[in-house]
Amino acid sequence: MGRKAVVVLPQTQKLMNQMGEQIRLARLRRHLPSELVAERAGVSRQTVTAIEKGSASVAFGAYAAVLHALGGLEKDLLLIAKDDELGRKLQDLDLPQRKRAPRQSRKEDD
Repeated sequence: MGRKAVVVLPQTQKLMNQMGEQIRLARLRRHLPSELVAERAGVSRQTVTAIEKGSASVAFGAYAAVLHALGGLEKDLLLIAKDDELGRKLQDLDLPQRKRAPRQSRKEDD
C-alpha cells in the first residue's frame, strides 16, 4: 500500500514553504552542509531537502530533529498556537456562568 497524499490548503502550503526557506537560511548562516544536518538529525539528506522546500509529507518529528540539529531552534515550536486569541474568545463565550446561591443568614446557637 502506498502512502496517502497529504492535502494542504494553498495558504498553509505558502506558510510551509516560508518555514522551509527559513530553515534553509538558518542552515546556511551556520555554514552547515545539508549532509551534516541530516546526520545530526538522524534523517536522510533528501529529508532535509524536502523540509527546506516546505514539504507537508515530511513527519513533524523530522522538522523538530532538523531544528534541534541547527542548534536548539526546536524551542521555537513552543510558540505554535501560544497566543490563540480566537480559541480563547470562543472558550470565553462557552464558559458557563456560575451563579451563587443566595446568602443564608447565620444563626448563632446559644
